[in-house]
Amino acid sequence: MDHLLDALPSGWAVVCVGEERATTRSVGWCRESPAGGGPGAGIAAGLKRLDAEICVMVGGDMPFAAAAVPSLVDALNAQPGLDAVLAMDSDGRRQPLLAAYRSEVLRAALPPAPGGSRLMAVVDGMLTGTVAYGARTTLDVDTPEALERARHLVGT
Repeated sequence: MDHLLDALPSGWAVVCVGEERATTRSVGWCRESPAGGGPGAGIAAGLKRLDAEICVMVGGDMPFAAAAVPSLVDALNAQPGLDAVLAMDSDGRRQPLLAAYRSEVLRAALPPAPGGSRLMAVVDGMLTGTVAYGARTTLDVDTPEALERARHLVGT
């Protein structure tokens, strides 16, 4: 997570959702309700701490995703008719946890009780665009094999 946080644009405020822990970068923390309630609940909690027209979602288990953040925001700013711009991985899958969203649209699209809600169901109701990124940028570390690959990529 520190690898990701340290690579995000330095002037941007960052809100992390989950159990608070020490990080190398100063961030705000909040907790989803219910705890462990999934991405929808996490996004709802983070949005409560956000006062910005555009918000960027980045999964904390995506150590190289910061490389995509500026271009996602630029793509959304360049297309005022879109609600969101999502990263697309090398297999052609849209990545809703690596995306730039119009904050008000995202707030309105979330169900009133977002715990356990499917994030793709929320995204599918939006007008979205995509930007393609390579496997390194979209690497999601949720298996021991993916962790080993990430460690190899950073040389540790």
